[in-house]
Amino acid sequence: MIRRLCSGNQFDKGTAFVFQTNNSQGRTNAVPRSREMTNTPLDQSLEGILAHYGKSFASKTFVEEAPTEDDLMLVFGLTQTIKARNKQYWGRELGLCWQRLVKELCRQTSTNFGEPIREGADEICDLTVGRDAIDTKYRIGSGDSGTLKKFKHYGNRLIEAGYRPVLLILREDNLPAAITACVKGGWTVMTSDVSFQYLQEVTAFDLKTWLQTRKGRYTISS
Repeated sequence: MIRRLCSGNQFDKGTAFVFQTNNSQGRTNAVPRSREMTNTPLDQSLEGILAHYGKSFASKTFVEEAPTEDDLMLVFGLTQTIKARNKQYWGRELGLCWQRLVKELCRQTSTNFGEPIREGADEICDLTVGRDAIDTKYRIGSGDSGTLKKFKHYGNRLIEAGYRPVLLILREDNLPAAITACVKGGWTVMTSDVSFQYLQEVTAFDLKTWLQTRKGRYTISS
C-alpha cells in the first residue's frame, strides 16, 4: 500500500532508493540506488520530453537571473522575470511538461500504471498508479469558483469509484484558498519536495535529482 508522505524529509538527500518487498514478512525496504547519469530507455524517454520543450522554449524567450526558480525552470534556464512576461504561456507549458514527465516516469516504472480516468469528454485525472488517481499541476494560482467546483466534483467522482485522489504540484507557492478547497474536495495534496518524495516511493526513481543533474542543459539562448 502506498503511504501518504508528510512534509518532513523522508529520505536522506544524498541517496536515492529502490524499494524492495520482503515477501515472507510483507515489509518494504529502501535500498540505495545510484544517481549517476545513465542512458536507460527511461532516461531516453524523459530526456526526449525535456529536449522537446527546450527546443520549443528556445524561440520564445531569453535568460535573465532572478531568484525562486524551481528544478524544472532551472533545466531550461528560466527565471521568474522571464515567466512574468507571459505567465499564462509559461504556466501552461511548464505544467504540460511536468505532467508528461510524471506520466512517462510512472508508465515505465510502475506495474500498476493506468491511463487517465474519463468522465465523458473530460479527463478527471492524468493517470493512475494502483488505487491512486493522480492529477498533476505546476502551480495552482487560481481560486475562481469554477475551478474549485471542478476539483471538488472530480475528487468526489474518484472517491466513489474507489480511488484516492492525489494532486502532485511541482511548486509550493500556491494559493492557500485553492489548496484548502482541493483538500476539502477529497484530494491528497502534495507540493514541491513532497511530490518528488511520493514519486520516488512509487517509482523507485529520484526525479528531483534527475532534473537537478540537468540544470541548464536546455538553457534558452537570448
